[in-house]
Amino acid sequence: MPKTKPSTTDPAIIAAVADYFKVLSEGSRLQILTCLKSGAMNVMELGEATGLGQANLSKHLKVLTQAGILFRQPKGTSAYYEIADPIIFELCELVCERISERIQQQAESLKAFHSKNTVF
Repeated sequence: MPKTKPSTTDPAIIAAVADYFKVLSEGSRLQILTCLKSGAMNVMELGEATGLGQANLSKHLKVLTQAGILFRQPKGTSAYYEIADPIIFELCELVCERISERIQQQAESLKAFHSKNTVF
């Protein structure tokens, strides 16, 4: 029997999507994801790369792991974190492009406004 695709209007799906975006709404978590774009890192490496304290970093790594965005791979006395689904970078790039376009349009509008309203 073929699988049926869940409806995107299903309240459970909508709640899960909202939770996913809540996880991504934290700047430190986006910073961690950016660091992991080049490959797996342990907590010490992530701390050095992000400047986050160990307790704060561990909290964010736990949230990202529980959300299924990262996975944790124990190796010896360390644990390495890596991206569980690389599509996260496509999503982030799409959002960054849109925001960049919007900021550029706002800057152009502001520049046009100032040039029209400057009295010299």
